[in-house]
Amino acid sequence: MNVLFIHQNMPGQFKHLAPALAREASNRVAFITAEGSTLPPEDVTVERYPRPSTDRQTRGTHPYVTRFDRAVRYGQGTVRAALRLREAGFEPDAVMVHTGWGEGLFLRDLYPDAGILAFCEFYFDGRSADQNFDPQFQNSLDDVCRMRLNNTEMSMSTQASNWGVTPTWWQWSRHPEFMRRKISVIHDGIDTDHCSPIDNPQIELPNGTALTRDDEVVTYVSRNFEPYRGFEPFMKSIATILERRPRSRVLLVGGDDVSYSKRVADARTWRESILSKVRFDPTRVVFLHRCSYEELRNVLSLSSAHVYLSYPFVLSWSLLESMSHECLVIGSRTPPVMEVIEHGNNGLLVDFFSSDQIADAVVNALENPDAMRPIRARARETVRARYDLKTVCLPAQVELITRVAEHRYPPPTEDGWSLLPAADGMPPRIL
Repeated sequence: MNVLFIHQNMPGQFKHLAPALAREASNRVAFITAEGSTLPPEDVTVERYPRPSTDRQTRGTHPYVTRFDRAVRYGQGTVRAALRLREAGFEPDAVMVHTGWGEGLFLRDLYPDAGILAFCEFYFDGRSADQNFDPQFQNSLDDVCRMRLNNTEMSMSTQASNWGVTPTWWQWSRHPEFMRRKISVIHDGIDTDHCSPIDNPQIELPNGTALTRDDEVVTYVSRNFEPYRGFEPFMKSIATILERRPRSRVLLVGGDDVSYSKRVADARTWRESILSKVRFDPTRVVFLHRCSYEELRNVLSLSSAHVYLSYPFVLSWSLLESMSHECLVIGSRTPPVMEVIEHGNNGLLVDFFSSDQIADAVVNALENPDAMRPIRARARETVRARYDLKTVCLPAQVELITRVAEHRYPPPTEDGWSLLPAADGMPPRIL
């Protein structure tokens, strides 16, 4: 089977699937990605295209379609790279493409007979889900109209695909009904053998202090410190946590860019902005910024309480990885988190905006470590049962892409979202 993966930032969500298929002697695997992405997985042929500029390309382009203009350029670059693969003798039986940047726009025209599997990460909605969730960021009608057009490349790419896949039922629920029927729900997968507690974790802080499990360590991990991942309410909770637990320390891992949120208006970064508004002992709060994965494993393994907050948006790998490390997760009572965490069973849930609730939950976890041990164990059990890479997700992904290559598609996907407690009280998406 010849399989082509396409993602502008290789390997993206295909970091396990692409090399797994490449290890099979009967398969040939290729990857198309933009220039500047990471080294290719082993045994995978890579073809790159120039990354389109983020600047407006055409004078007079309407602001609503600037994103689509760039998407067309992503699509065009993808086709040109695919033609080079064709010249080298590679013709795919199946193509798996992330639809978020436009790379899938013209694949059907190039590959009329191939099975195309769309990775459907998130469908935008200008009035619900992550939009207008935070009172400090309210969309104007202009924003809503622009956001409707943000779905153009994804809608066209998915419509031209044979089937789709998305990681969670929450993400599935955000798509229009005509799309949902041909989108399977399969998570990217967590390697729970590797994402497991380290026996004797230790972190040495920049000042030379070494932290071990004998210390009370509160952790927070996010790709970037920004509103979408609850950075502000967590930061506002820290002073109370430090006051009520004099031995506690806080470790934050992340960067100072933005992944999903708007740029901050009153400072260079969201971290700088929020730090100007809160007061706590800075010697007990450490920003590790980006660290190696083994360093992150040490952070998660010595965590006494781990805070994960999210808008109603894409669920982070970091939540499931922290649960796989048996972290005691204090999560936000928002749909993507509630799909995974049941309050009091495998984690604790709090109001996203309530710094007092966050502080109370963290202090409770630090005061009652013995009572939290069964919750920690069940957190790992949840990930192993539902999201384990080797036993659950990867076999399902391989089966699906094989079916797509052979044009044997699953029956229409039935609604699994509305049956979950997380769906209770959630309004339907606005079409």
